[in-house]
Amino acid sequence: MPTPARHQGHGLRRDLDLLEALASPEAQRAGELGVVRLAQLTGREKSQVSRALKALAEEGVVERDPDTLGYRLGWRLFSLAARTVEDRLVRTAEPVMRELSAELEETSHLCVLRDQEVLTLLSVSGHSFRVHDWEGRGVPAHCTSAGRVLLFDATPDDLYVRFAAAPEAPALPQLWLRIQEARRAGYAQVQEEFEPGLAGVSAPIRDFRGRVVAALNVSAPASRLSERLAAAGEETAKAAATISAHLGWEPHPKPLPTTHLT
Repeated sequence: MPTPARHQGHGLRRDLDLLEALASPEAQRAGELGVVRLAQLTGREKSQVSRALKALAEEGVVERDPDTLGYRLGWRLFSLAARTVEDRLVRTAEPVMRELSAELEETSHLCVLRDQEVLTLLSVSGHSFRVHDWEGRGVPAHCTSAGRVLLFDATPDDLYVRFAAAPEAPALPQLWLRIQEARRAGYAQVQEEFEPGLAGVSAPIRDFRGRVVAALNVSAPASRLSERLAAAGEETAKAAATISAHLGWEPHPKPLPTTHLT
């Protein structure tokens, strides 16, 4: 006999309550939550929570650690989110980019990381129209401000793995230092490293987890932008924070990594 729709709705709401608990700050700090704690947070019986979690784990929506028996959000949930993030990024970022470009009277770009390159998803002019010259174009990550911002979450080991097979491998200790300088400032700036006569600034766009998913970039001839790079960087960082807030990010202090490259 089919389950009544109202009961299915109640079950869905209970499952969503579990997912909300696993996405809570407490769960993020701990890395996982056990059945007992999840039952406390959702106000449900332990046996009910255990059955629900087992079903969600079978579908990949949550994961169970075989050693601690704790639960965390699963690969399938993040996979579904990843499929829609770029479309949502573009829709969310475009109006903010138009305001930034109009204010600075320069072109802004929405960029993501692809292997060792930075790919431009969207470019907006300071004259309220799109500029297609950069859209879909890939440029090296290591010598661009957008690339350094997109590598904010990387560890030294991540850099080695990512750039080991690059045709022109960058000097990784110097790249690591540049990334840390940009993290402290809240934005990256580059003058004529990628292309003679070109300067740029970039700031990180974060998702609801606080992970860097894109970079907001402003590039222009160095003769026009060099003297106001810091001001442009600060404005770009504010715009990127606005986009991040629309994606669900709530800023909180995060310590810098202390690992050093040698």
